Amino acid sequence: MARTDRAAGEGLGMAGDRAGSPTGTHGGDGRRRTGAIGEAHAAGLIEARGGAVISRNWRSRTGELDLVALDAAGRLRFVEVRTRTGTGFGTPAESVTAVKRRRLRTLAREWLAANPGPWRQVCFDVIGVDLADPSRPRLELFEDVF
Repeated sequence: MARTDRAAGEGLGMAGDRAGSPTGTHGGDGRRRTGAIGEAHAAGLIEARGGAVISRNWRSRTGELDLVALDAAGRLRFVEVRTRTGTGFGTPAESVTAVKRRRLRTLAREWLAANPGPWRQVCFDVIGVDLADPSRPRLELFEDVF
């Protein structure tokens, strides 16, 4: 799996990106640390599939985009990462409600306005990260979910 020690998107000048390492960007509470670990695994999956993360933890007043990536075919992908340490709350895709989908669409429009480019196709994905056994994380990719 292709990985890098620097923050994804570093040096790319993506407007609104949060600086720092994947685990250092969220502070010390356990839930945020778990989310940051999941995002790091998700970024690794994207890179292993030939993609590149171009923005991580992009924020606006509306909220935050976990990952924005270009896939191997050049499609722009807005990726919601759902990290779980157990199975009690359903699947990652099920946890993305209609309200969350609307917010992600709004955030994507804001990101596109702040980062103009030759984006031809835009997709929305969910990556589920199961950390029930942290030494063997399980990742599941749901492409074009909405």
